Amino acid sequence: MFDEISLEPVWLSLELAAVTTAVLLVVATPLAWWLSRTRSWLRAPVGAVVTLPLVLPPSVLGFYILVALGPHGPLGQLTQSLGLGLLTFTFPGLVIGSIIYSLPFSVQPLQAAFESIGDRPMEVAATLGAKPLDAFFSVVLPLARPGIFTAMVLTFAHTVGEFGVVLMIGGNIPGKTQVVSTEIYTFVEAMEYDRAHVLAGGMLVFSFLVLLAVTWFNRRARTLSVTGNPS
Repeated sequence: MFDEISLEPVWLSLELAAVTTAVLLVVATPLAWWLSRTRSWLRAPVGAVVTLPLVLPPSVLGFYILVALGPHGPLGQLTQSLGLGLLTFTFPGLVIGSIIYSLPFSVQPLQAAFESIGDRPMEVAATLGAKPLDAFFSVVLPLARPGIFTAMVLTFAHTVGEFGVVLMIGGNIPGKTQVVSTEIYTFVEAMEYDRAHVLAGGMLVFSFLVLLAVTWFNRRARTLSVTGNPS
């Protein structure tokens, strides 16, 4: 049975998750820092936009991303004018959709970590002559390590498990846009439940291990912050 299942969708899912996680770590960190510190009236609407993928049906979000990337959409017209063609039903299109869909899974843990740190470390660093950017990298980011780890792991796992957005933007093209979730859908549609069980069971174990790792890491981080003893 295992020999009859192609690993190509698995590798494509892992590649998509890795690229999405790397991009979101760069994008979400300054956004989460701004949300954790700003008093601007824009904080509420920006926070709502970031959280929107959590409540929108994936098919709705995928539809609007598909329209935006299409020949008459703003992003589609931009990519065509740059000579890149259309990104719908391509791997780069999947990356764009995954970044939008997984955004809250990166921003929210980081924002919570930054808010828990408070202003005191930055104030102390400033009194020692550190510039804000230096203090952020040398003081804030090390203190926010549990939140960074949680954001990375949840973003990676959430991207691996995507279905609705991926199907809307990329379709289910073998070797090009077919990931694990859409391959499971293909097996179920063909009533090949034995193959579907293998992949679905793998996803179940993977998701459990991800949650276990996040729980263990955060508990260990809290213990270290209270006792200072690694044991």
